[in-house]
Amino acid sequence: MDENEFDVIVVGGGAAGLNAALVLARSRRRVAVVDAGQPRNRFTPHMHGFLSRDGFDPAELLRIGREEVRGYGATILEGRAITATGSNGAFEVTVETAGDETSDGETSDSETRTLKGRRIVIATGLRDELPPIDGLQEQWGRGAVACPYCDGWEARDSRVVVIAASARAAHQADLMRQLTDDVTIVGRVTAELETDTLRGFAARGIRVGENDVVRVERVDEARERPLRLTLDDGSTLEADAVFTGGALVPNDELLRQLGAETVAGPMGEWTASDPTGLTSVPGVWVAGNSANAGALVIVAAASGLTAATVINYDLVQDDIARALRR
Repeated sequence: MDENEFDVIVVGGGAAGLNAALVLARSRRRVAVVDAGQPRNRFTPHMHGFLSRDGFDPAELLRIGREEVRGYGATILEGRAITATGSNGAFEVTVETAGDETSDGETSDSETRTLKGRRIVIATGLRDELPPIDGLQEQWGRGAVACPYCDGWEARDSRVVVIAASARAAHQADLMRQLTDDVTIVGRVTAELETDTLRGFAARGIRVGENDVVRVERVDEARERPLRLTLDDGSTLEADAVFTGGALVPNDELLRQLGAETVAGPMGEWTASDPTGLTSVPGVWVAGNSANAGALVIVAAASGLTAATVINYDLVQDDIARALRR
């Protein structure tokens, strides 16, 4: 193989992609990881629910992961995969790499590199399209979050406001009531909730407001919390933690280029795959949030491992067939 030929090309350098690369490299597969450096959890300083790494900095997890993967001989390319073509055994991925900083402080032009691979793992994940609320993006991942399992414990016994951007917000409110008795859900979407849901709120003391939130800001700029929420009628609420979430959008451009089928699910239209991550395209696997929109970091890492073990065995069978032909 030359420097652009690999057994497996992994697109996405988060927990899923790196764990897949780790397992494959330990099996002495020639592996390339293409990492655009845009993980979904880059806005938060802590991750939770990962045994032995609870509260760990997700950026530090990836730094350590890259070191481990490189230690087994895998290649990590910092850049963006822009096209993916080909078929099982003969894929090509075009990567646009960032320019390097020169000695005089300038940045050289970006370069394009074409990788060839026998198999592909897509672990590009998803992105959050937040509700169009002034100031929400600036607070995202710290004072304003999405996942009660990731950040609920830190909001225990405090004032929690759930901004209802969709009907899924009712789930957040129900889960947070387990952690605090001070929960308010606001937004016009609440008027569309089922009667049984609203009755459950009332029975557990969850307050409901039908005004939309138009602005989120810190009460004190020197502190992340509390936050002040301004409603469309001019009134305000204060919250020690805000839970919300918009549309979950898969980063599936490469999968669509390859012709992978999609399926409708509770999180929207997602790439169809079997339990190992194999898509409808032979030789193409998905892992992490590319396979499961609800996967937390530990689940994403495990899915990368699962895909890698199946891919390695698939390559072994291919190697056997090649040897027999020779």
